[in-house]
Amino acid sequence: MNLDLLKQKMDQAHYIYDDTLAVTLSVALQLGRPLLIEGAAGVGKTEVAKVMAQALDRELVRLQCYEGLDESKALYEWNYQKQLLSIQVNRESLDRDQLTKSLFSDEYLLERPLLQSIRSDKPVVLLIDEIDKADEEFEAFLLELLSEMQVTIPEVGTIRAKTIPFVVLTSNRARPLSEALRRRCAYLYIQYPDLDKELAILRAKLPHVDDRLAGQVAVAVQKLRASEAILKKPSIAETLDWVAALDALGIRELTPDALRQTAGFVLKNSEDLAVLDTLDTSSDHNCGCSHDHGCGGHCHG
Repeated sequence: MNLDLLKQKMDQAHYIYDDTLAVTLSVALQLGRPLLIEGAAGVGKTEVAKVMAQALDRELVRLQCYEGLDESKALYEWNYQKQLLSIQVNRESLDRDQLTKSLFSDEYLLERPLLQSIRSDKPVVLLIDEIDKADEEFEAFLLELLSEMQVTIPEVGTIRAKTIPFVVLTSNRARPLSEALRRRCAYLYIQYPDLDKELAILRAKLPHVDDRLAGQVAVAVQKLRASEAILKKPSIAETLDWVAALDALGIRELTPDALRQTAGFVLKNSEDLAVLDTLDTSSDHNCGCSHDHGCGGHCHG
């Protein structure tokens, strides 16, 4: 898929992107390179994989990483119950070597996300989410897949990819990733959107919402993220949730009362809620544009 077609597909998905992101996605896809995306929690890293699956009309296969993740959850596992049943049924009819060999065949192999993605008959988008939460040993285990598009199962041998998945790895930078992993990937760093981009996202995802309200919320969210007193910065998803909540209540103006009543949709811990009243999140600055939506002087029409 060339760059122009990819942009067209992302536009159809109402995804807001810049040229750097579009070019990186297009080239990584054409070269068959995995893509590592870093950034703070909530900036939209996972959304990139979802949009690519939609744009390419592929299944999205997701592996959520966590401490202690191992091959049995990420790559494969043997169906032990079925193996035990087979032993009971066939121990009289098969000799020991035949029985042992039969137990480690495809019939008893349970595919996990990594194996599923390379054995799929149709190419998929493989999302390895929050790789920084997994142990360094698991990160090292991934290198064979990322560089050779193959995996090794001791009882079976090397399994090469039937089709090449588009691999997206995300990281919140909870720990440093190895240079070996980074060398195998194209790289993107995504920041929280500026005011213009946040407004564009709100208009694309919630086009029915009052334009003035969307502008006021966008300004307020920018101020919340900029405040050192806020521990968990609002994500893009929380901005959308907040606007949707205000709209569901029929609110057309982000007044202090409206902010307090719906703050739980944008701030997700008690410490941040406690400091809310001390912050100036007003968005009544007149930008001088025809929309008059309190956009804080950053309206882009």
